[in-house]
Amino acid sequence: MPNPPRIKTPGVYIEEVSAASQNVAQVETAIPAFIGYTEKATKIVEGDLNCVPTRISSFGEYVRYFGEAPVQEVAVHATSLGGGKGKKYLPASVSIGTPSDYRMYHALELFYENGGGPCYIVSVGGYKPDGSVDACELGSASACGGGLDAISGEDEITMILFPDANGLSGVNDSEYYGLFNQAMTQCYDLKDRVTIIDVKNDGLNDALAHFHQAAFLPEGLKFSAAYYPWLKTTLSYRTTENSILLLFEGLNSTPVSLAAAKGSGEYSRFITGDFLRALNQLLSQEPVLMPPSPAIAGIYNTVDVTRGVWKAPANVNVTATSGLTVPISDEEQGEMNVPPDGRAVNAIRQFVGRGILVWGARTLAGNDNDWRYINIRRFFNMVEESIKKATASFVFEPNDANTWLRVKTMVENYLMGLWRQGAMAGASPKEAFFVNVGLGKTMTQTDILEGRMILEMGLAAVRPAEFIVIRITVIMSTK
Repeated sequence: MPNPPRIKTPGVYIEEVSAASQNVAQVETAIPAFIGYTEKATKIVEGDLNCVPTRISSFGEYVRYFGEAPVQEVAVHATSLGGGKGKKYLPASVSIGTPSDYRMYHALELFYENGGGPCYIVSVGGYKPDGSVDACELGSASACGGGLDAISGEDEITMILFPDANGLSGVNDSEYYGLFNQAMTQCYDLKDRVTIIDVKNDGLNDALAHFHQAAFLPEGLKFSAAYYPWLKTTLSYRTTENSILLLFEGLNSTPVSLAAAKGSGEYSRFITGDFLRALNQLLSQEPVLMPPSPAIAGIYNTVDVTRGVWKAPANVNVTATSGLTVPISDEEQGEMNVPPDGRAVNAIRQFVGRGILVWGARTLAGNDNDWRYINIRRFFNMVEESIKKATASFVFEPNDANTWLRVKTMVENYLMGLWRQGAMAGASPKEAFFVNVGLGKTMTQTDILEGRMILEMGLAAVRPAEFIVIRITVIMSTK
C-alpha cells in the first residue's frame, strides 16, 4: 500500500488507488483466418489489402472490402405453354455451368449463417468480376502458403481455413494436404490455433484413402480436425442478365442472354413477370457446393458462445444446408472415426427428423488419449494463451515467494471460475485442477538464478478424468 497523504485539515479526501491485483483475462476462442482468393482487396484508408490479414466483424464488411462471388453462367431451357411459336414461354430447367473454384464469398456467407463472428480475411489473389476463365491463374498452394505466413504474427487468430484449396490449379493430393500440413506446423509452433481440414471432394473411399496417405507433421495432429463430406447449401449463385443464357424451344438453336432477349423484339415478349419468377425459383433450387470448414468455424463460435469452448462442437445442426454430397452410414463412420493411424475424419450426417448434423469432434491425434478431441485441444489453447498473457506482467517482478504466491492465486482464481462453469471434471476444485509454483516444487535454485519462473498446472478436462499437465515458463529479469 502507498503511504497515506499528509492530511492536516478535517474533511473528505479522494485517493486514487491502483488495482494492483492481476486477473487472467480470457482470450477469444473462435477467430478464424480465411485464406483464399477474392474479387478485390481494397480498403478506402489502408488501400491495397492483398496478402494483408484484415479483421472484419460482418458479412457486409467482407463485401465492402473484398467484393462478391464470381458471376456464374447458367443455361436455361424454356418451353412453350401453347405448343407453338409465338406462344407463352416459361423456364423448364436450368443447367449450371462449371462452378467457379473461387469460394471465399460463399465461405463467408456460410460462416455467418452458422453463427460466425469476427474473423480475418487474407486475400492471396484476385479474379475478374465476370468470373471469366482467363481471370487469372487460380493460384497455387504456395500462394496460400504466403497467406499463411502473413497470419503468423496475428495473435488473435485461433483457426485456419482454406476454402479455395480444393480448386487450386495444378495441385495434386500431396500438395493439397501439404498446404494443410504447413498450417498444422504453424499451429504446433504457436500453440494458440487449430487447422480445420476439408477432406477433398471425392467419393468416400478415394477421399479417405488420399487423406490417410498424406504426410502430416506428427506433432501437428493434435492441432487439427478434418471434416467430410461437402455440403449442398441453400446459398445462391451470383448471376447477371448476361450470364443467364436462354434457349427457347423451337425458336433458337443458339442461346441468347437474358439481357439480349429483353432488348430483342423477337424474344422480349416472353420475358414476363411470370417468366422471371419461375426463373428465380429454378435458380434458387441449384445448390452451391461448399467445403464444410466455413460452417464448422461458425459452429465453433456458436458453441463457444452458448456453451463454452470445452463443449464438443458436435450434435449441432449445419444451417444453410439442404443436403450432402455423400451420405454416410454408421458402419462407414466407424471407419472414419477410429482408423488404424488415428487420423479421424469427423462425419457430417443427415438424420431423418433431425436434419444435417456435425457428428464428430475428434482431432487427427485419435491414438492420443489426452488430445483426441478438438474441444479439449481448443480449451487448453484458451487456458494456456490466457495465462501466458496474464503472467507477462510478472516478467520484471522479483522471482521470490511473494511473486509466486501472487501468480498462484491469480491462476487458481481463473481456473476456479472455469470449473464453476463446467469446463473441468471433478466434484471439487481439488479434483478439477492444481497449480504449483516455487522452489523445490517446479524450480531449482539454478532456474531462479537463470531467471526462470516455472508454473505447473494440471487440469481435469471434461472428457478425460485424468489430469493433463502443462508447464508455463516465465523468463524473469536476473538483475
